[in-house]
Amino acid sequence: MEDFIINSQTIKPGEFKQIVLNSYELHTKTKIEIPVFVSRSKKKGPTLLLCAGMHGEETNGIEIIRKIITRDEIKNLNCGNIIAIPVINSVSFLFGSRELPDGRDLNRCFPGNKNGSFGSRIAYDIMKYIIPLIDFGVDFHTGGAKISNSPQIRCVFEFPENIALAESFSAPLIIDSKYREGTFRKEAAKKNKPILVYEGGESMRFDYTAINEGVNGCLRLMKSYQMIDIDVPNNHAVKITKDNWIRANSSGLFHMNKLNGSYVSKNDLLGVICNPFGVIEHKVLSTADGYIVGINNQPVVNQGDALIHIGMEG
Repeated sequence: MEDFIINSQTIKPGEFKQIVLNSYELHTKTKIEIPVFVSRSKKKGPTLLLCAGMHGEETNGIEIIRKIITRDEIKNLNCGNIIAIPVINSVSFLFGSRELPDGRDLNRCFPGNKNGSFGSRIAYDIMKYIIPLIDFGVDFHTGGAKISNSPQIRCVFEFPENIALAESFSAPLIIDSKYREGTFRKEAAKKNKPILVYEGGESMRFDYTAINEGVNGCLRLMKSYQMIDIDVPNNHAVKITKDNWIRANSSGLFHMNKLNGSYVSKNDLLGVICNPFGVIEHKVLSTADGYIVGINNQPVVNQGDALIHIGMEG
C-alpha cells in the first residue's frame, strides 16, 4: 500500500494521525488551520471521507464526526482508510456564522482557485489534496437558522452508486437531490467521487436524534465495506422523489401539531396560525401524502413564509 501524502504530510498504512490541510492568514495576521484526521489500515480497502462544518453554524455534523473519530474501531480499521475533517470552515466556525468573512458561502466556491478568495483557496486545497485519495464520502449539514431537518441523506437517484451508498448509510429518509453549481458534491462527482449529503437538525442547536442517526449511518456504511466489525441497529429508509413546502396562509403565531419526520396524509391538520390579539386561527393542512422532512421553528410568521417541508415517495 502506498503512503498518503496530504500537503507534504505523510500518513503510512496502519497509522492514525492528525495533520493540517493548510494554514490560512486573516487580515490580523492570525493563522487559521484546518485539522484533518486520517486513519489507515494495513489492509487494502475503500477510502471514506467524512466532513462537516462547511458552514460554521452547523454544529450537529461537527459533533457526529467528533464522536466517530474518538471510537477505537475507527483508530484500528479492519481495512481501508478514513479521512475525517470535523470543521472544514474553521474561520466561520470561529464566528458561528454561515458565511465566510467576505460574505461568500464556502459551498458555492468549488472547485476553487489557489489564488482566489479565502473560500476559494479552501475549496482548492480540498479538491487538490483530499478528493484524489478518496472513493466516496459523506458531507454533514443541518437546516438553516430556525429550520430543523429530519435526519436525511441527499443524493442523485439517477446514479446507482449514489443510491447504493445511501442505502448502506440508511438514514430514515433518502431524498433525490440534484447537483447545484459551485458545490463540493457536484465538483467531487465530476471526479467520479460520489459524496452523500446528510442533513439533520438545525443550526447552532444540538439535535441528539439527528446526531445519533448520523453516527449510526456512518457505522453502517463502514460495516458494509468490512472496514469495521460492530453491531449497529438496522434502519428502515424511505426514498423521497418529490417535495414541496407548505406556506403560511396568514400571518401570526405558528403552532406545529406534528413531529418532524412523521408521515402525514393529505388534508391532515399540521398546525395552526393564531392572531396574537385574539382567538382567530387559521389551519395549516397537508397538501399531500408524505413525510415531514423539515420544519420552520420560527414562532412568528408572515403570510407566504415556508413552514413545513413535505417529501413524497415516487
